[in-house]
Amino acid sequence: MKLNAKQLRDVDEKEIVDKLKSIKHRPIYFILENIYDTYNIGGLFRLADALAIEKMYICGETEIPPNSRIKKASIGTYKVVNWEYKKTVGEAIDDLKSKFQNPKSKQIPNSNFQFPNQSPVTNNHFPISIIAVEQHKTSVPYTKVNYSFPIALIFGNETSGITEETLKLADQIVEIPMWGINKSLNVIVSAAIVSYWIISKNNNK
Repeated sequence: MKLNAKQLRDVDEKEIVDKLKSIKHRPIYFILENIYDTYNIGGLFRLADALAIEKMYICGETEIPPNSRIKKASIGTYKVVNWEYKKTVGEAIDDLKSKFQNPKSKQIPNSNFQFPNQSPVTNNHFPISIIAVEQHKTSVPYTKVNYSFPIALIFGNETSGITEETLKLADQIVEIPMWGINKSLNVIVSAAIVSYWIISKNNNK
């Protein structure tokens, strides 16, 4: 089932819920911190749907649906992407880690993703990688990291980036090389580059 922009804008959330269950969601989580531009938030909903990620956390001083500009920019995908607001990124990470506490299961709770045959269990929980996408003195190129599912990607404010407090919560900080005079890319573009790279390297998982 593929819907165009008009169909997505008009679709009823209650009517589509059963159809969404047939989609195999990837164990990728977006965490948005203080993203001010509502059109960027809407665009990230579109990207989240395109990637079929498991969930998106909207944190801090970030607008949430049904903001009219988010609705417009997302072309209705805010209705089909699982999302939740958290006051801080720390709360979002705690919520994520609490979902991976069953050492006997090979399946992520409330997900149709199955882990590979090898045991993912470490210290009685599924290891979830927390990756911050940010330019930082400790960051490494995003192509130099060995990613594995499940994974959470943090994206920050368009001007100031991810806060230092949040960066301390990340297992790894990655950045996208910039070879021109401009310092950074739009947050939607950055999220797309890193996410599609991760998926390309985990297609067999």
